[in-house]
Amino acid sequence: MTDTISVEIKKTDASRISELDENNIPFGKLYTDHMFIADYKDEKWGNFRIVPYGDINISPANQTLHYGVSIFEGMKAYKNTQGEPVLFRPLDNFKRMNESAERMCMPELPEEVFMGGLSSLLNLDKDWIPSKEGTSLYVRPFMFSTEAYIGIKPSDEFSFMIICGPVGAYYNRPVSVKIETKYTRAIEGGTGAAKTAGNYAASLYPARLAQKMGYDQLIWTDGKEHKYIEESGTMNIMFVINGKLVTPKLTDTILHGITRYSVLDLAKDQGIEIEERRVSVEEIIDALKQGTLEDAFGVGTAATVAHIAKIGYDGHDYELPPMETRTLSLGLKNRLENVKTGKEADKFGWIYKV
Repeated sequence: MTDTISVEIKKTDASRISELDENNIPFGKLYTDHMFIADYKDEKWGNFRIVPYGDINISPANQTLHYGVSIFEGMKAYKNTQGEPVLFRPLDNFKRMNESAERMCMPELPEEVFMGGLSSLLNLDKDWIPSKEGTSLYVRPFMFSTEAYIGIKPSDEFSFMIICGPVGAYYNRPVSVKIETKYTRAIEGGTGAAKTAGNYAASLYPARLAQKMGYDQLIWTDGKEHKYIEESGTMNIMFVINGKLVTPKLTDTILHGITRYSVLDLAKDQGIEIEERRVSVEEIIDALKQGTLEDAFGVGTAATVAHIAKIGYDGHDYELPPMETRTLSLGLKNRLENVKTGKEADKFGWIYKV
């Protein structure tokens, strides 16, 4: 950061940190004492402040309510081996947020606002970062229109906010997934590569249908022919086929995941053969039938690495190899967690000390 911002801080009168039980942390249910807010008006960002976590007031004519003018990021803070608060690759989240902002006709967010808000908030609420293995502080930066106008046009007024909450594991067991062949997450030329609220809203109905069938999530396929694998639920997806790490090549219909980049960098560092390319449904089903699909897993901020136990397709369920055989993905997951918490040296420059 070349510049800093001045943040007005109003502390809570009564901390809720006593509600934090590190042995029982539900995902997305508990939030820290404070939140950061910045406002965009008259073509500039200002009014930087930290206030007690709480509800916000918006107009019934707010453009976000009517047209989904909202983007967000997801990241995690940890305590390293010295007990210091650290963030994992926050500048990559900052860059991706601005890429989403451009696609959604939203203003560019200056680095000093994003990083200054993060640092100020985490310094204030650092005691909320749990230290138990497998836990972290989930950090949610988001931007939305605050303009009160019922009309289709790019908004002129926005708020940028950051809220945080301690979390445990997103999935506490390997997941079962269904290959989706009817509904579409994203189409070429759409907003698939942007982290915008509407993408997730559109995914809820087909995901619920799959859950009623006994699956945890979906494997999304291309929107034109449903012949090629794209993502798994809210994660990028990876396969191990004949010892090779195979993952769909990034396009404008696939979110450019930061955990995805990290796992691939670790794999390259270990000399694992990697293929980033089109991955067909037919290839995956054939590999399952032939026993050459050794592993499949999702990668993302919330779950980090979510192992897939079963894949459903065309009315048939295919079981994957047992967890104890998945040395490649288990090793990558453990190494990634070790880098995040300082147990392994950060040779990639990923860790940001708050």
